[in-house]
Amino acid sequence: MRKYLSYYIRNFDYALFFDYIFLCLFGLVMIYSSSIMVALVDGKEPDYYYKKQLFNLLVSFFAFAVGAFIPYKHYSRKKIMVFMVGLITIFMFWVFFFGFGESGTGSKSWISLFGLMSFQPSELAKLIIILYFAGTFYRKTLNNPTVELNPNNIIYPIIVWIFIIFFVALETDLGAVLIISGIAIGVVAASGIRIRTFFKFFAELAVLGAAVLGFILLIKGDKFLTPNRIGRIKAFINPFEYEQGSGHQVIQGYIAIGSGGLEGVGLGQSVQKLGYLPEPQTDFIMAVIAEELGLMGVAIVLGGLGFIVFKALLIALTTKDPLARMIAAGIASWIAIQTFINLGGLSGLIPLTGVTLPFISYGGSSILVLSFAMGILINISMYEKLEKRKLRGTK
Repeated sequence: MRKYLSYYIRNFDYALFFDYIFLCLFGLVMIYSSSIMVALVDGKEPDYYYKKQLFNLLVSFFAFAVGAFIPYKHYSRKKIMVFMVGLITIFMFWVFFFGFGESGTGSKSWISLFGLMSFQPSELAKLIIILYFAGTFYRKTLNNPTVELNPNNIIYPIIVWIFIIFFVALETDLGAVLIISGIAIGVVAASGIRIRTFFKFFAELAVLGAAVLGFILLIKGDKFLTPNRIGRIKAFINPFEYEQGSGHQVIQGYIAIGSGGLEGVGLGQSVQKLGYLPEPQTDFIMAVIAEELGLMGVAIVLGGLGFIVFKALLIALTTKDPLARMIAAGIASWIAIQTFINLGGLSGLIPLTGVTLPFISYGGSSILVLSFAMGILINISMYEKLEKRKLRGTK
């Protein structure tokens, strides 16, 4: 046991770990600052969301530890892969029949786990797509490294992807559909597939995705194209034309960002969080950060997230293990795409989709699954350090 702990201590990626801890704690502080008015309006204690997120973090740190100590190779075992697909299948049907969501959004993305907590299965689906795709591709090339991956011999991951985006689209969670699809493409791109085959795969994936969304629109168009979503598209084109309606939240985000300047108005001093910004503790938390801590605060958050993406990509580019490469590339794609969608909606680059900012926004499901993914990434990093030590020892 002592030797086992010594191995982890020597090879642990402390830079990645402390960056993860910093982002979580920074997010906790900003959730406390941004959610006081929301909590009071909801008839709760001022620190209600802070306390809930603190509990979420404690549970998530345990999930991180589990992910860090389980060797990542286990996720390519057939029984584990079957379990993951079975679990997400159960959750997708569960949310379809018994799910709930926020009123007025038209979305139904949450389930109640035996009355103990609420959970969003689409968050778990992001990680399962990474592990299942990577595990399947790895197993395909394990016994025959020269085999070429193509859409015909990886049919099962495609079926799992179609199944997941079909049910997530039924929840009318377009943001999650985009992220899950981007993750799938990121893992495929890192699988060693030929460029021509990759673009063929990408084209087929796009056609299948469009077909799934088209079918959803046909059978559930009234719930998918709600006035709220149509308003977001109009606000994206010209938010100031709809200042008193659908463009209000985008404009309030602009005001928050503009008010912050370089150094911000001071921690806790945001005006826009006092009933002007919608969901300041979740989707619009970066607007509060920009107002209270200015451009410097935004740069700190982006630097922290960027470091995780950089480390994951560095592992993907330098490792000789295809499984590690695909998992690391999938995690990098996940965090980068979700960050872009969140900030893109806030800044008006893309329509708002209701996507949270990784590690920063309030939310138990998101931080729990992301923490487990970070544990897996650190486990991969540890094995990479061990391999480098072995190579140096042979010289």
